[in-house]
Amino acid sequence: MVYAIAQLWIHDAATYGRYVERFMEVFRKYKGHVLVADESPVVLEGAWDGTKVVVLSFPDEESLRAWAESPEYLEIAQDRKAGAKSVIVMVQGIASRAGVAQEVAKT
Repeated sequence: MVYAIAQLWIHDAATYGRYVERFMEVFRKYKGHVLVADESPVVLEGAWDGTKVVVLSFPDEESLRAWAESPEYLEIAQDRKAGAKSVIVMVQGIASRAGVAQEVAKT
């Protein structure tokens, strides 16, 4: 399992809103799940001045990249990029990393 974690700083709500309106129509064509989309995250430690956190899950990196690099997503992502600053990272789930470690140990 892999996850895309996005932190956003929305500065143009109307433009970002166009992205949100079309997001699910594109996203549902791929193997992902929206786990979190929170516009009121609570900071428990450290400093963070963002306005939204999104966490998406995918069965594997190939599925995540197929969605993120698809022509239809790249088209709507233009509104996300115009309406918000974002930091997006891909992280491996614990089970994914354990599986890799087990495979390496077998060789």
